[in-house]
Amino acid sequence: MAWYEIFILGLYLLVMLMLFIYSMGQLHLTFAYLKARKTIDETTPAIENYPFVTVQLPIYNEEYVIERLIDSICKLNYPAGKLEIQVLDDSTDESVELIAKKIKAYQQQSIDIKHIQRPTRTDFKAGALAYGLAQAKGEFIAIFDADFLPPPDFLLKTIPYFNTSKVGVVQTRWGHINKEYSLFTKVQAFALNAHFSVEQTGRNYSHSFINFNGTAGVWRKECIKNAGGWSAETLTEDLDLSYRAQLKGWKFKYLEDVESPAELPVLMPAIKSQQYRWNKGAAETAVKNLGKVFKSSLSLKTKLHASFHLLNSSIFVLLLIGGIISLPVLYIKYLHPEINFYFHIASILLVGFVSIGFFFWVSAKKAPYTKSTDRFIPSFFAFMTISMGLSYHNAMAVIEGLFGKKTPFIRTPKFNATSKKAKISGNKYLSRKIDGSTIIEFALGLYFVGGLVLAYVTKDLGLVPFHLMLAIGLLTVSYQSIKGTHA
Repeated sequence: MAWYEIFILGLYLLVMLMLFIYSMGQLHLTFAYLKARKTIDETTPAIENYPFVTVQLPIYNEEYVIERLIDSICKLNYPAGKLEIQVLDDSTDESVELIAKKIKAYQQQSIDIKHIQRPTRTDFKAGALAYGLAQAKGEFIAIFDADFLPPPDFLLKTIPYFNTSKVGVVQTRWGHINKEYSLFTKVQAFALNAHFSVEQTGRNYSHSFINFNGTAGVWRKECIKNAGGWSAETLTEDLDLSYRAQLKGWKFKYLEDVESPAELPVLMPAIKSQQYRWNKGAAETAVKNLGKVFKSSLSLKTKLHASFHLLNSSIFVLLLIGGIISLPVLYIKYLHPEINFYFHIASILLVGFVSIGFFFWVSAKKAPYTKSTDRFIPSFFAFMTISMGLSYHNAMAVIEGLFGKKTPFIRTPKFNATSKKAKISGNKYLSRKIDGSTIIEFALGLYFVGGLVLAYVTKDLGLVPFHLMLAIGLLTVSYQSIKGTHA
């Protein structure tokens, strides 16, 4: 065998091994989650004196959803005189007038709601939250993004969990008001439910670090300040502050049984913008904080969980590399039938795929608050196919984050698409340009169609399911990206 053939085979096996290790981490969280569900006490702690709370709503050009958000927040049930609402408005369009009109109407009803506008929009969402925090009267800070609709009893169910001075954050589970809108909203709900059931609960039960998810949670103001405050050094200011706070010794409480409904993105360009921010921001946070985690006095288990957590988005880099080199691997295997024995040994790594399936099955069928009536196997393969379709886009975001390439905060366009009858055409916040990544996704889709042809020629069908999902996923994502720019 030539040296380059050995290199390709070695790289392929290394990628497979890393994917296997990742799947074992997810399997550990799954078992931790199942144990946690047996011990969780869902009784809200008693509380006598409710503290003052500030609700922050960071807004930037949210014409389609801002009115329903303010209406929802103004319906929060909380003791009179102990709640203020800050609308942190960085808008530059008609949203400003809509917000001002809504706020004036609620102020006339004696609701303590303020319209806060900064002189300059620096540091994006992190800057807006920091600016509002300096003026906030509350001992506790609840935060909601524009697409959320918290229930009236949200604060009554969360504030009591700050029953010890060590608790810095209480995070709740996201719900989905438009899950049934399309296949893509179902896939997003499928993935998010796994995070908000198995991952968050499993990590919390294991006394490992979890994260504030940017919205639908409450911070102790002292915790924010003690951890160094909001920072725009990463695109995920929420994850960054979460790690800095927990490194300072603050405890986070996750409530799976408290749901905060939200709207899922309905078009591929919007899904991509959200995925880009989450994956790049996670990589940036890993670069910034993972070294501090390993230098700390935390247990080895906590450090390992933190590594899996912060490097979670790197799975897309592994998928992309593994997919691309799997075609030359298939050809090398065809040229050298004497190495088939090693491939049979390596096939044990495919157990990882079963572990990932079990992880999602527990989320879909065993988690009491995310239990789905959808058939699991079609849902799982739809999720895997679309995730593979996003592998190039997300892998590039991760690589940019790991290598320190700075880009602006990219907001996720909202649609107010709560039913299939909703009008989504003409959304002025969508980009109308087809970027280069969409063309590359299409080319990669054709490349993996070539993998199917190669499998037929070599009579080796072992990678057909993998190549088929990559081909369908990438071609679907590229097509929907183009379609979304013309919505």
